[in-house]
Amino acid sequence: MSTNEEVGSVSAAQTGATTTEQKRGFRKTREGLVVSDKMDKTVVVEVEDRVKHALYGKVMRRTNRLKAHDEANECGVGDRVLLMETRPLSATKRWRIVEILEKAK
Repeated sequence: MSTNEEVGSVSAAQTGATTTEQKRGFRKTREGLVVSDKMDKTVVVEVEDRVKHALYGKVMRRTNRLKAHDEANECGVGDRVLLMETRPLSATKRWRIVEILEKAK
């Protein structure tokens, strides 16, 4: 009996973790290059997306400039960073820095 109870408690703990993950939902992640770090705790990141033209087939580069939250002000211009979508932090800031993938040289 004690082994079944232990197994039951382990599975209950696992299901509790999965319900928390399901509650939080999926968040988008992007990789980009920091182009400005002049604001306090905010960086501007340029994210490049390669899209094939529908008719002509040429691969085009589309870029978006996203504002991201950098709590420690550790990002500099030229750094490659990983972003994650988050709740609105200001009028234009909807992303946060997860990690710095590569520092600028």
